[in-house]
Amino acid sequence: MFRLTDFDYHGKTVFLRVDLNSPVRDGRILSDARFRAVLPTVEYLLENGAKVVVGTHQSKPYRGDYVTTEEHAGVLSGLLGRDVEYVEDIFGRCARERIKSLKPGEVLMLENLRFSAEEVEYRPMEDCERTFFVRKLAPLIDYVVNDAFAAAHRSQPSLVGFARLKPMIPGFLMEAEIEALSRAYDTEEGPRVYVLGGAKVGDSLRVAENVLRSGRADFVLTGGLVGQLFTLAKGFHIGDANLEFMERKGLLKLVDRAERILDGFYPRVKTPVDFAVDYKGERVEIGLLSGGKWLLDRLPILDIGSRTVEKYRGILMKAKVIVANGPMGVFEREEFALGTVGVFRAIGESSAFSVVGGGHSIASIYQHNIKGISHVSTGGGAMLSFFAGEKLPVLEAFRISYERFRSRMGGIKDQ
Repeated sequence: MFRLTDFDYHGKTVFLRVDLNSPVRDGRILSDARFRAVLPTVEYLLENGAKVVVGTHQSKPYRGDYVTTEEHAGVLSGLLGRDVEYVEDIFGRCARERIKSLKPGEVLMLENLRFSAEEVEYRPMEDCERTFFVRKLAPLIDYVVNDAFAAAHRSQPSLVGFARLKPMIPGFLMEAEIEALSRAYDTEEGPRVYVLGGAKVGDSLRVAENVLRSGRADFVLTGGLVGQLFTLAKGFHIGDANLEFMERKGLLKLVDRAERILDGFYPRVKTPVDFAVDYKGERVEIGLLSGGKWLLDRLPILDIGSRTVEKYRGILMKAKVIVANGPMGVFEREEFALGTVGVFRAIGESSAFSVVGGGHSIASIYQHNIKGISHVSTGGGAMLSFFAGEKLPVLEAFRISYERFRSRMGGIKDQ
């Protein structure tokens, strides 16, 4: 792949694809974490005289946080200390004329890319290349810089459509993500421990299957809905209330798959030994072999229990490499953050090289000021796809663009 420092950007127009998709309440952005993550790339381009056209998406159609990028431009402007102009257009005449008139060191932010129907579907690179979005903007662009790792598992026009038309270059964030995840995935140093929690059960099963089958994991620790599914697959009854919830979510059909993973890799997949519920307004922990299991028939599981945290901590403290994605429970409620915070603190306190990702995981880390984690990934779904051994469309696009342009680029700096 190219590197950001390979090119001379002075006077060049750069389409910078970032992922500034952020939590929004009442039209206001609640966190600038993703903005800060891409700041080094934006600043580098501006310091080197680029004309920067920023593109990002925000949410999906019909959701409450599906808003314009006007406030995104304001947040980025505040962090940069210079004006970021918002254009209420994506590839129409208004956007194109403004791009043409950009001067070196100026920044423009396009409208929410998902306001364009072409950007909502996943399509092969060839189809993305033929979209109006790409065909209208390509003649105005010299380079494409992609720093949107959190969207790297998607094949959409703004993410892969320019790869064969313009040099496509990873930003500093993208480069750091690829380096950290590759280090964790390819190392042979062990023990290697994967912690899989949260609600992305199907994705987590693919990760578990891949890392166990390929010999990249010594242990897989489970929590959240992932832990509940594996507990059920082990033959434990997790209560009628929780079975009904999993059935509504369509998760019971995954029990057989979880059983096959357990059968094939016993005893390397670890499951909770106790859970926590809200009983009359208080946190109550229930061991799977205790007499209090009747509570699980009535009440939803909200966290792993303290015995499970200690069990997992013992494994994590001996690890050399840790990969974690997803919380252990409903950490948004303070009394049920014990599992997530306990596990993440153990990861931070261990001497392991650690990678933690997923939006909820990141929120918990920052909320509870957890230190010592080697790399906090901005990608949840992208990170899971990477560790599932799947080809990420954006990484493939970098490779294709590099092969196409490396031998005929006059803009590459002398090394």
